[in-house]
This record gives sequence, structure tokens and C-alpha cells, in this order.
Amino acid sequence: MKQVPATPTRSGPPRPIQLLAETPERETSQIEARREDVEIDTRDFERTPRVVATGESPLLRLEGAKARLYGDAAGKEGFSVDNFILIEVLDEKGQVLNRGAVGFTDSVLIGRNQVDNVGPMSFTFEPGVVDLTNLLPESAPFKVRATVLDYSGVGRVSNVYLLLESPSRGNEDDLRGQ
Repeated sequence: MKQVPATPTRSGPPRPIQLLAETPERETSQIEARREDVEIDTRDFERTPRVVATGESPLLRLEGAKARLYGDAAGKEGFSVDNFILIEVLDEKGQVLNRGAVGFTDSVLIGRNQVDNVGPMSFTFEPGVVDLTNLLPESAPFKVRATVLDYSGVGRVSNVYLLLESPSRGNEDDLRGQ
């Protein structure tokens, strides 16, 4: 019988990675940079969104952890965005492996492919409610690129952190008060 080595599992405290720094509110029309490869399926506003802010993680490994978004490094605060964050998962060579949209947006298209929403459609998010785990490779190294895009009114984002949490953290929270 062949022994298959177990996938290493992350343990210990959550590892915070700041993806985005707070960017104050600006009128959409005042933001010059555009993301030309992204199209918003809207009749009422601009179809090519403007770039409010960008950020990228270093090379990471999931190692059995959950990957969730928060507004602070401690994982206690939520975050906010107007309109949405385009999450792109990159391999170690910079090739896009997966994408997701976090925020309040009409359908997001890149080429002919629709980008799926991750988490609720909203401008504000409770701590950890947006779980990126399913977008990420289980064992291969990856980077997470976050681009805040806006296509109407004003664009802004609060601090956004990616926390890699060991599987035991969620279980501990569930047992409190029992």
C-alpha cells in the first residue's frame, strides 16, 4: 500500500496580509486610470471601470488554511468598498488562475468570461464574511492581486486584509459559551 504524504496544515495564529490601504472617497469622474480589459454590464453608467486602488500579496501557500477578508490585521473589523474589488489569483509566474468580484456591482466581464461574485452584494462587509478559500489553489504557491474598481458616483475603499487562518480557529469560536 502506497503512503501518500498529508498536505501540510497551517497552525498557529492567523497570518494577516494587507491587500489594500484606505483610499479616501473621490468622484469617479476625477479618477483617470481605467481597467480597459474589464467591462461592467450596465446601461446606466460607464462600462469601463476606473481604478481606485491596487494591492498585491507576496507569494503565499494555503496549507489547509481558510482565507478571509477583514478590515484590520487582528481580524476584528469589517471593511467597505465602492464599487467593488476585483480579486485575481496569480501563480508564481504571474498568470491569472482565478478571479472573483467583492462588492456591489452589476455583472463583471473580462473578455467573454463573467467574474463570479464572492460574498454578499454590498458596500460594507462584516469581519470574515468574504471567504476566498475556494478561489485559491490548495497546495501550489499563489499571489492575490486586489484592484478596487468604480464605475459611478464615488470610489473608495477601507483597509482590507487577507487573513490565512488555521482550521482550528473557526472551531474554537463555535465552542464559546458551551
